[in-house]
Amino acid sequence: QVQLVESGGGLVQAGGSLRLSCAASGWTFGAYLMNWFRKAPGKEREFVARISWSGTITYGGDSVKGRFTVSRDNAKDTVYLQMNSLKPEDTAVYYCAASRPGAAWTEDGMDYWGKGTLVTVSS
Repeated sequence: QVQLVESGGGLVQAGGSLRLSCAASGWTFGAYLMNWFRKAPGKEREFVARISWSGTITYGGDSVKGRFTVSRDNAKDTVYLQMNSLKPEDTAVYYCAASRPGAAWTEDGMDYWGKGTLVTVSS
């Protein structure tokens, strides 16, 4: 059974950092692209970043570029999202998701989802 379990969320002050982790199990980790999405209160779920098995990275928008870094450790079946210089507008539930190569970075393109971890950034 495929499982994606996020961790590392919490409350942080603006300007601070957090590192989210997503541990995968029950499948061939390297066969999938790993994605991060987030859903802020009152907003739709938003694509944040993705990383392929070989390390090719795509970021979703200018709002996170230069502040967020996605990485993966294939030996540990884990993907990370390092978030620096956090802003109150980064407050959201962050989700890890897995998709097959070539899939769109939309919700419909994902095959598996974690349950999410809450990040709250105070001003």
